[in-house]
Parts: sequence; C-alpha cells; structure tokens
Amino acid sequence: MAGAITFHLSRFTFHRKDMSRKYFGTDGVRGRVGEFPITPDFAMRLGYAAGKVLVERTGSEHPAVLIGKDTRVSGYMLEAALEAGFAAAGVDVMLAGPMPTPAVAYLTRALRLAAGVVISASHNPFEDNGIKFFSATGFKLPDEIELQIEAQLELPMGCEPSERLGKARRIDDAAGRYIEFCKSTFPGDLDLRGLKIVVDSAHGAAYHIAGHVFHELGADVINIGNRPNGFNINEQCGATHPATLEQAVLEHGADLGIALDGDADRLLMVGANGVSYNGDQLLYVMACERMLRNHLAGVAGTLMTNLALENFLKANGVAFARAKVGDRYVMELLQEKGWVLGGEGSGHIICLDRHTTGDGLVSALQILIAMRRTEKSLAELTAGLTLYPQKLINVRMTNGFDWKNHTPLQQAQNDAQAQLGQRGRILIRASGTEPLLRVMVEAEDGVQAETLAQKIAATIA
Repeated sequence: MAGAITFHLSRFTFHRKDMSRKYFGTDGVRGRVGEFPITPDFAMRLGYAAGKVLVERTGSEHPAVLIGKDTRVSGYMLEAALEAGFAAAGVDVMLAGPMPTPAVAYLTRALRLAAGVVISASHNPFEDNGIKFFSATGFKLPDEIELQIEAQLELPMGCEPSERLGKARRIDDAAGRYIEFCKSTFPGDLDLRGLKIVVDSAHGAAYHIAGHVFHELGADVINIGNRPNGFNINEQCGATHPATLEQAVLEHGADLGIALDGDADRLLMVGANGVSYNGDQLLYVMACERMLRNHLAGVAGTLMTNLALENFLKANGVAFARAKVGDRYVMELLQEKGWVLGGEGSGHIICLDRHTTGDGLVSALQILIAMRRTEKSLAELTAGLTLYPQKLINVRMTNGFDWKNHTPLQQAQNDAQAQLGQRGRILIRASGTEPLLRVMVEAEDGVQAETLAQKIAATIA
C-alpha cells in the first residue's frame, strides 16, 4: 500500500506491571498548574532526573531530547524549567515549540534522539498541564524507565561541571517535517481535490499544522479553532465540543469536518449532514477499508467500545479484544496481540502500520482514504454500523463498600445479563478518582438499557 510504514513491534513490547508510582500516571505527570507536581521546581527536578537516567542508559556524554508543547500559557514556564533540568544533567535540548504530541513522537524517532518530551494536558482546560515522555523509538516510555526516573527524583538534584552542561537550540523546521510525515501516510495515487473540509484545531498544538496537511493534499480548507491565546485551548471547540464544528460544516456547505483536541492525538469527524462520528464509528470505517484491501487479524478496543462494533468484527472473521480504558492500554494490547489497529470511542485511534502512537491527523487521513477509494460520504461509510444505546449511571459509594462481593448487586447484574443475552452487555467499574461506582448497560433497545441500569444502581446502598 502506498504510504505504508512498517514498525517491528516485537522490539518495543512493554507490559505495564502492578508497580507503585508516586508521580507518573498512565499518561505521564499531570495536574493543576501551580499545584504539586505541576510546578517549576518539580519540572526542573524531573528534567534533571530524566536526564541522569538517559545519560546512564545511553552511555552518551551528551544525549539529546526534544521538547514540544501545546498552547497553554503555562507551557513557557514548564518548558524553561525542564530545559534547565536537562542541561544540568548534561543533556542537550531541542525545542520544537507548539507541536502535536504525535509530532514529538515522530520527530524523536526521525532525529535519532534519546527521548521526546511533551508538555500538555491533552483535552483538559488551560488551568491544567502535564509532562509525558517518548522513548527513542517513538513509543511511550516503558514502565521500567519511568520507575528509574522516579527513583532518581528521590535523590538530591546536582549539576554537571560547566564543560559537561547541556546546550539548547530551537528546531525551525519541525512543523514542516511533521506535515510531510502526515502526508506520507496518504497514498500517492490519491488526492483531496474537490473536497471542502473544515478543520478545528481546538486552539491547540496543531493550530499551525492541521490545515496545511489537508490543503497540500488538494482540499479546500476552512480553519477554525486556530487562534490560540494561551487560555482558550479546548474551550467550546475541538474534539470534546463538536457542536462548533457541526455548525461550521453546515454553514460552509463542507463535505467534512475534522476536530482535534489540544494536543492533536484525538479525532472526531463531522459529515456533510452536520452529524458527528465518534471513535468507534471511525474505527469501523478504518477496519472496513483494511478488510477490503488486506487481511485484518484483529482490532483492539476498550471496556467502553460499543458492542455493535465488536459484533460486526466477529461476524466478519476479525478478532476483537478489550483493554482497560486509556490509549496506553490499547497500545499494550495491540503489542501483545501483534495487531496494528485499535482505539476508543473518545477518538484515540492507533494505526501501528502508520505511526507509533495515536495521531488525530494520520487517523483523519485514513478515513479520507476510505472516502476517496469508495467515493462515499462519511455518512454512507458508517451506515453499516448502528451503535447500541449506552446508559451510564454514577452511584456514590460509602467508604469500604465491597461492591465486588455485594450479593444484591451481583444478582441484579446476573438477572439483567440473562435478559439481554447476546443483545447487550453490562459493565460495572469503580472510578479511579472519586468514590463512585459506574454502572453501564448497553443494549439494542435504549429503553431496556435505561431500565436495567436503574435496577442495578438501586441495589447499591
């Protein structure tokens, strides 16, 4: 296939273990700016600790890292602090400025750097920020290296002698390099001429990149959400607020709308009819395209992936497996299975034959490939998948409530599943951040889903 990029996954398979973490979560270090750990002093210490680990692991006197960020005003502060920490550890720093998360992953690999660093809180509001790392291969940092960094953070921060300090410089052509990479994932025998596309960059990291990708492939592009001021990232725009894009597509009579989130690793699309299509529906389109052109061994989803997608794939001989919610877990499942396609309803979609991480722009191009090859609209391409209604109820739990061994809850769940049979499913899970139990019922019949969810929730004292 033109534009195909192959990654040898066996070299980069890392399994998340049950390890105690003090700073790193599933997607780096994240929090409210000004509150620990998203403070300038901690960011400097983190840069120093990561730098010391890189120096030790690479054996290089001056390993180099790339730092990219989204458009939050706090990015300036955190970028400077990280740069100081890396330099103190003897690590050279390349500054890319505002740059999508997947762009940092690509540039780290393309420039043969020791690691990549992204300063972003993704789809969160501007008051939040985070710091996450990519390895030299462009994959998210393995568990064992994160734990080494945490161990180094417990030691006093030092400083290398002047002759061994790291240096910093800016990369002027980072955006252009990434634009060309995105275009390389689109077949050379296709173009986007004749298509009018509205692109919503969420006032985020792709504000100066996204429109160029589609324009240079021939589309007539209307840019919105491309005027960041440091405070408006994700504000009533982008993939988490599709109403703005829906209205713009209808107003401009566009063929398609593309919405990214603040760091451009998440994708939502809007058809010419003004209807939004989520990650499950987009994953369906990609799977259908690959089934037509190549053998598709399997697709990875999450616990929240719509049952309709699972049933469709299995009916067509394609394996399907669920990971925990979160793109990191989808990635781990893909590597475990040796598959290349996976994602979640929120719009994180991973095409491991195209990139080493989820990429909103690359994912959008995969949908456009299907549209061009079939000469069908997005509405037509998704017509074969009718999503099951999902009813989610959050129930507050008392401290110490043992929901896994609560007999009335188990009985209600068993009774509900017996009524649903193969036409629905039940998912009960505890929130990781609040004392809530999340009860989700999915069924062909929305009324039945609502009724059964209410019955299950009512058993929780």
